Amino acid sequence: MTQFINTVFNGVSLSSIILLTSLGLAITFGLMRVINMAHGEFLMIGAYTTYVIQNIFKSLLPESLFDLYYFAAIISAFAVTFLLGAVMERLVISRLYGREIDSLLATWGISLILQQAARSIFGMQGVNVTAPSFLSGGATVGDCTFSYNRLFILGLVIVCMIFMWYIMYRSNFGKQMRAVMQNRPMAQCMGINSKRIDMLTFSLGSGLAGIAGCSVALLGSIDSTIGQSYIVNSFIAVVLGGVGRLAGTVFGSSIIGFASIGIENYTSASIAKAAVLLIVIAVLQFRPHGLFSIKSRKLDE
Repeated sequence: MTQFINTVFNGVSLSSIILLTSLGLAITFGLMRVINMAHGEFLMIGAYTTYVIQNIFKSLLPESLFDLYYFAAIISAFAVTFLLGAVMERLVISRLYGREIDSLLATWGISLILQQAARSIFGMQGVNVTAPSFLSGGATVGDCTFSYNRLFILGLVIVCMIFMWYIMYRSNFGKQMRAVMQNRPMAQCMGINSKRIDMLTFSLGSGLAGIAGCSVALLGSIDSTIGQSYIVNSFIAVVLGGVGRLAGTVFGSSIIGFASIGIENYTSASIAKAAVLLIVIAVLQFRPHGLFSIKSRKLDE
């Protein structure tokens, strides 16, 4: 029973991490149809921002305030990646809408530039973030221990999900975003500034990647390739769940997380990765548009 509970908790933990890294892609790839290969590097920037904020608190503020650095890091990571996403959308992405291969190659080039910039600034060796004292240790229930940092990440994911749900389905910006996604010409005819919506949507997706980087910084060493560890599963989760569907991204991330942990417990990590890919391929054979497909309307040409 203990092993089963640990497996379930590890599955929930991995699913929450994949979901947090997938939320930004659910917007940029799912809604905007932009294949952003630099999404993982925005996660990396969020993680390094956490490291920088930690060092600022260590060197400039009293030790009694150190634990507050992580909350400042979450806000800073979102702000930095949001602004970088806005700059990237205006300078590069805005010129490549409707050109999927071109946007893929351009963002892949940007990802390489960002990786090299991180190596030049922070070095080849990984750096580490010290978790706040309130995230050290874990809660013990019977023979099971649930680490506080993973429980915190799970809570952070829930907050981000509520935030995204409100933005997309209850705010005026979300209505405009979905209108542009479903029928851009008609949305423009209704007076919606589609260029502004595109920039803010891409920036929001980038900011969420920054928050994801802030969370994964608690789990291990940070280096220039940390984003590549999560980008593949994030794309798979978005495609499996259904492009453009928030609920689909949740289910896609859960399937990948639980399948990976469950299979890995009885085999190995490499076999688990292969098995997950086979599961995804099998699902897409019957549901080619994902588990939660979305309908879009276009003007007749």
